[in-house]
Amino acid sequence: MRISICGDISVKADCYDLFAQGRGKELFADVCDVFKSCDKVIVNLECAVTEKNTPIKKIGPNLSAPLNTVKALKDAGVTDCSLSNNHIFDFGKEGIYDTLNELKKHGINYTGFGKNEDDSRKNMIITDGNIKIAVIAVCEHEYSYALKNRMGSRPYDPYDTNDDIAEAKKDADYVIVIYHGGKEECRYPSPRLLKACRSMIKHGADVVLCQHSHCIGCYEEYMGAHILYGQGNFHFICKEYESPEDNGYMWNTGLLAVIDVSDKLSVNFLPCVADCDHIRLANEEEKTQILCELYERSKSLNDESWYDEWRKFALSQSRYKVFSPDLYEYIAHYFDCESHTDACKEIYQTYNMTNERE
Repeated sequence: MRISICGDISVKADCYDLFAQGRGKELFADVCDVFKSCDKVIVNLECAVTEKNTPIKKIGPNLSAPLNTVKALKDAGVTDCSLSNNHIFDFGKEGIYDTLNELKKHGINYTGFGKNEDDSRKNMIITDGNIKIAVIAVCEHEYSYALKNRMGSRPYDPYDTNDDIAEAKKDADYVIVIYHGGKEECRYPSPRLLKACRSMIKHGADVVLCQHSHCIGCYEEYMGAHILYGQGNFHFICKEYESPEDNGYMWNTGLLAVIDVSDKLSVNFLPCVADCDHIRLANEEEKTQILCELYERSKSLNDESWYDEWRKFALSQSRYKVFSPDLYEYIAHYFDCESHTDACKEIYQTYNMTNERE
């Protein structure tokens, strides 16, 4: 059994026409050859496939793609989609209905989305002879996540998710977690994310792949399992989002994870790069650079220097410095204490709590 798991896919202006025409083989170039060698190809579809003008109320962009996007994915060799991310519900119920209809029309399965929170917690099960693999796709709490009485993506919860992993491992030989979270354009995990991923391994996960950060992060083998803190973009070509500090190199590179399962599980990372209106496998020079940088950064997880890099990045985010000095300690205290945070979440609810409520 050979499974490809890809990072974020979203359709922007630079490649819109090719997606609208369903030309997957052009959009994914020689990556299609890798897909042909795999039994399953899973991508993170980080946009609603709809042409409806029904955006939900949120902070940040509402992402959509033309209807033929699913045809393009099928043409490239994609078999399954993860819908657990912060943009799949950007156009509300109308947008998700269109998305699900297109997936059904072209025979592409999905996971990580349900009619309510309980329904969203269904694992993807892959079988090959006597081997059973459970795929659990979860996302952080940002606008698309399901509620008890409303459809949405499968939310990450430190208790529920770990319980789901442990339960899945009772029946499956291997458990793969696709975690949509982590700070955008940060190559290092936060202390919380590092603890969360390691805890998922302790509860039975064999692979944890973090997406959403739009850049390649760090990798470690932990307790004999695999954690990638940042898979990078897969097909998310957008020149306006290029990182100014490195001329778009961060945004336009990603890792295709190829998981081989026979007597044991192994993971191989294939670097991909954006090239005008398509993506392709990295050439030898690009591949060497990307992987060398990955493994060099990953050394920081052994000597704790990753925290210095995370803190440096966090302190650089000036847009979050919204409190006046006299309020700083007061607000910080409420962020620090779990019980206070619980109360704040009830008092200050995001648009997600009321968007398209059923």
